[in-house]
Amino acid sequence: MNNELLETYAFDGPNVVRTLNAAGGPCSSGVENRADKNLPAAAAWWQSFLRGAKVYTDANSAALPPLRSVDAFCGCGGLTLGATQAAIATGRLLESVAAIDVDGDGLAVHQANFGTKLLMHTNASSLVDWRVRGEGEASRFAYEPEILDEDLAAEVGKIDIFLAGPPCQGHSNLNNKTRREDPRNLLYITAVALGVGLQAKSIVMENVPEVVNDKSDVVNTAKALLKASGYEWIDSGVLATDHLGGAQTRKRYFLIASRVAASESDVHIKDVAKSLKQEPRPLSWAIGDLLHDFTKEIGTTIMDTTPTMSAENASRIKHLFDNDLYELPDTERPDSHKNGHTYPSVYGRMYWNKPSQTITTGFLTPGRGRHVHPIRPRVITPHEAARIQTFPDTFSFVVDAKVPPSRAGLQKWIGDAVPPLLGYAATLPLMLRM
Repeated sequence: MNNELLETYAFDGPNVVRTLNAAGGPCSSGVENRADKNLPAAAAWWQSFLRGAKVYTDANSAALPPLRSVDAFCGCGGLTLGATQAAIATGRLLESVAAIDVDGDGLAVHQANFGTKLLMHTNASSLVDWRVRGEGEASRFAYEPEILDEDLAAEVGKIDIFLAGPPCQGHSNLNNKTRREDPRNLLYITAVALGVGLQAKSIVMENVPEVVNDKSDVVNTAKALLKASGYEWIDSGVLATDHLGGAQTRKRYFLIASRVAASESDVHIKDVAKSLKQEPRPLSWAIGDLLHDFTKEIGTTIMDTTPTMSAENASRIKHLFDNDLYELPDTERPDSHKNGHTYPSVYGRMYWNKPSQTITTGFLTPGRGRHVHPIRPRVITPHEAARIQTFPDTFSFVVDAKVPPSRAGLQKWIGDAVPPLLGYAATLPLMLRM
């Protein structure tokens, strides 16, 4: 098949090498082997990556101009990290030109990790002028979206890949009050307008799978707007972290588009999901080594500590371990969680030999999900949550050691991020078209 994508892994002395074979030929990238013994090569590659092994590639990537990116609704940069790894895997480098978010501290984290040149601490809606005519598949921009910021406008026509992860809470099944009708859902179209206004060569949009059920039909509207704006190749699909060899069951919906016309050699998201498919990995694979790093119960930095539990929550965690339970019985729950509650995972203990459930912004609180460590009587640390989300140890969430981030900030950046592993898979089809 012309659109076949083959990703293979092999041990090479002290290293593990990943080779990506597609229509353009093979490209290899490797890491120092820091993995547990007796793991298959693929599991060893990604475990070494998570443990901080630097990814190296062949010298040819330096001879090509870097791909230039803009990341809107960027948070700390999970999608940019995934795109960076996809660029490396295909023999390229990624240059982070601009990042846009209302979270100034998140932007600082983005810049610290990617050297982002332009930080735009503002609402994305203030950066672009746009209006839509028609509805759903008949949607068109009434006029070409105009970038309003002078610095960002200077990048029009110069961006290879526009990345965006507009707020997804309005689409999430966890949002019972405004599900599918939240006005924030229209930020999805704002993101499209930004990408079109920048005349980006390719666009990547990510959100929760439930976005396709939005009552405003934002996905079909976005596809119609992109098609009418000259994006000749559009693809979409859902990717699951555990299906790609991660240790979490998180899923995300991706919409990708390119101005380059379709061809028989195109690799689609469904091809990536099939070609890169690996067995789900247990939680122990992602965070098992962290148990051995701590001289005490847990470490001393904010990344390796947890907040002091209330007496009630400490008692609930103790009950789980004293009775070797993974679900907290109703007798130990607060009254609001007794007799037919709909969130049985809340106050739950994680499984050491299974993938984690979706990490959320409440991972430092047992009452906001299944966040109790499977072996230690505590919730997981930010470091462990980041690993589960496939952020490697080389990614720094601490910009200034003298002023460490707040726990609330860490929860937001880590819990809201798209797993870089999914960003890697979703952007591969576009990297292969560059």
